[in-house]
Amino acid sequence: MEVLWEKLKEVITAVLPITIIVLILHFTLTPMDITFILQFLMGAVLIIIGLAIFLLGVDVSITPVGKELGKTIAKSNKIWVVVLAGLILGFIISIAEPDLHILAGQVENVTGGEMTKLALVIIVSVGIAVLLAVGLIRIVYNFPLYKLLTILYGLVFLLAIFVTPDFLAIAFDASGATTGAMTVPFILALSIGISALKKDSKASEKDSFGLVAIASVGAIMSVLVMNIVAKSDKLTGGIPENPAEEAVAIYVPFIHSLGEISRDVLIALTPIVIIFLIFQKISFKLSKNTVRKVITGFVLAFGGLILFLVGVNAGFMPLGTEIGVLIASLDSMSYLIWIGFILGVVTILAEPAVYVLTKQIEEVTSGYVQRKVVLVTLAIAVGAAVALSMVRIIIPELQLWHYLLPGYILAVVLTYFVPKLFVGMAFDSGGVASGPMTATFILAFTQGAASKMEGADVIIEGFGMIAMVALTPLITLQILGLLFKWKSKKGGLEH
Repeated sequence: MEVLWEKLKEVITAVLPITIIVLILHFTLTPMDITFILQFLMGAVLIIIGLAIFLLGVDVSITPVGKELGKTIAKSNKIWVVVLAGLILGFIISIAEPDLHILAGQVENVTGGEMTKLALVIIVSVGIAVLLAVGLIRIVYNFPLYKLLTILYGLVFLLAIFVTPDFLAIAFDASGATTGAMTVPFILALSIGISALKKDSKASEKDSFGLVAIASVGAIMSVLVMNIVAKSDKLTGGIPENPAEEAVAIYVPFIHSLGEISRDVLIALTPIVIIFLIFQKISFKLSKNTVRKVITGFVLAFGGLILFLVGVNAGFMPLGTEIGVLIASLDSMSYLIWIGFILGVVTILAEPAVYVLTKQIEEVTSGYVQRKVVLVTLAIAVGAAVALSMVRIIIPELQLWHYLLPGYILAVVLTYFVPKLFVGMAFDSGGVASGPMTATFILAFTQGAASKMEGADVIIEGFGMIAMVALTPLITLQILGLLFKWKSKKGGLEH
């Protein structure tokens, strides 16, 4: 019970700042229909309870299963086992990722079904699977992370030449959305499980990071390849009309979304449970008490995920869209940029996973790089990322690749100069930054603004924000790594 209360406190810290900002906006700049506000508050309660239960379930089930699988794969000493495990586990865990389902649902929503949710989830999951296998091979063969990232991002920008701007935005957003509450703990646990069996402790420490970063590139590549192979036309669409004006009871949207979401979550989690039961029979041989604990964790993850997604779909996203529309309708465009910046700052400060990452950095650098410094740097960077996305909506001539190309070139160039431990940390942090609040509220806010702004395209300008949020920590954390390297006399992290 105490652990659940800790999780609840974490999630309340994540959701409360956005809730307060929404209420301030409602009573000042953007008065809204009371139905929207009440649905939003109901959604906030469901998100808090659901995400807390889900994260507790992940800690008890997904993370230990990931570590056990990592050890089992490493012990096999067979490369085909590593590749096959990476492909199967990567696909299954990506399909279960709630942030990806939210993004895919939003893509289906604004394209009027031109790109279906199922198609995008499967395409992205295939990409994650292939690159997770590549990442596992890298750990086994000690291939330097910075060299692999250079090759992968080189391929990404080569493919990007041949795709349309709308698919480019969705591809990079998919990368940020895929590394969420389900995927990150599992992949980190998998890489720690494999790395822990290495005799070289420094190599083991370095290889614990970077697998999330490699896997997330697969999401970008798969969407880009799909666009090139299918020769897809430019996507068209807009934000569907909101039914808030209709005289429906406040709870109706929540009831409507419950059935479909429950089915999706059941389909997503069942393969992970089956894999655990198979490996328990043939390899893990965990005690009955441990198995019972893991199964309980899966049940908690299932129930929590349903509550979370119902709260998101019926409460948070409709209001996020409405606020975006209303702020984009105001006389001054500066409101859009400043509110975007504030939302970015409170979102990153509120993400529970960011606190885990900053604590890790403080421990690895023996307190030399303080978590407060990292937090402030990340907050400013992510605030700037959302603000720059708003600028792109206001000035449609400014395209996403104008940000991403120089940004990723700088991020990759930095990998050659920073302590190698920071490379993995920085590239993994992109997934940490673009968490549940970014994939839900701020994505909806961005699309609402794009749908209202004259000259803006709700698909081209409405997507791409998650990509920006995932990019900025890559640069800022590596710059911190450089500062650490220059100031440190020992240089122990460089090896």
